[in-house]
Amino acid sequence: MMVERKIKVVTEQHNINKPAVNEGFPMKEWTVEIYVLDQDGKEKPAKCFTKVVFHLHPSFDNPVQTFTEPPFKCTNEGWGEFEMTIDMFTTEKGGKSSIQHDLNFAAPQYENIHTIQFKNPSQALQQLLRETGPLPSDEERKLKKVDGGSKKKKSFDVEKMADGLVKLSEDDLLQVIQMIHDHKDDNTYIQNNLDAGEFSVDLYTLPDPLMKMLWDFLVKSSVVS
Repeated sequence: MMVERKIKVVTEQHNINKPAVNEGFPMKEWTVEIYVLDQDGKEKPAKCFTKVVFHLHPSFDNPVQTFTEPPFKCTNEGWGEFEMTIDMFTTEKGGKSSIQHDLNFAAPQYENIHTIQFKNPSQALQQLLRETGPLPSDEERKLKKVDGGSKKKKSFDVEKMADGLVKLSEDDLLQVIQMIHDHKDDNTYIQNNLDAGEFSVDLYTLPDPLMKMLWDFLVKSSVVS
């Protein structure tokens, strides 16, 4: 699954009362902040990122600056314009997105919009991304709910299944994972992070025969009824 979000980079700058380092170039204080835009184009805290690293011009005493709380506000003083690299990290393995940002003093405040892609986000990251808009799998989930209501009542309850899965023993969970691997289809969304020992699945993307199989297993294990 691929999820796209628009990232807004907001830059503000103004002159400060300090001696000019280079004649004709007044000293400035500038700030860069990172936001995520929701589906209505409104600014939201970029909680999908755990840290943001700003790579400034090498002439700065501290050219690599890291921030771990939204809006990842980077404030510095200087006289020159330059292009910086901004790295934005999620909790995912390899979850780094990088953008180039032109720091300039043409206006007191300006904004730049960038489109960022999140490939196969974990369940935790999906929840954070949903705060700024639906995910591609949500439409399928909605259709499946509608489909379930318009046809004959299905012999399983997805919400009860989700509650029942967390009650299983480790051995039973391994059986469930194997069943999902053996019977999933092309629409099934799973994420298997071997390094972290994590397995996640979107139950709404499982085919009905597999859902029935899992439901029967949970009933047999006495975690749902």
